[in-house]
Amino acid sequence: MIKNITAENFSAEVLESSAPVLVDFWAPWCLPCRLLSPTLDQLAKEQPQLLIAKVNVDEQPELAAKYGVMSIPTLMVVEAGQVKLQQSGLQNKQGILAMLA
Repeated sequence: MIKNITAENFSAEVLESSAPVLVDFWAPWCLPCRLLSPTLDQLAKEQPQLLIAKVNVDEQPELAAKYGVMSIPTLMVVEAGQVKLQQSGLQNKQGILAMLA
């Protein structure tokens, strides 16, 4: 499942989630972000239990700043309210699955 995340719902949807959450910090003008999107769509279909949270950094700059996002795309794995892993740059499907393992 892919959800659009804002500062208002970040805590409830990501930090308080009972399952791990893959957070994608992105922007519409970012080519690598657009290239990553179909991979995330595919993962969402193949693993419906996985929550993918998309944060548009142009609309949510405070979230990007809070989590030290300096370049996009940045993927972050959050488990039990804690950031377990954070990686910047375009990732392939295998790389994303390795992050979640």
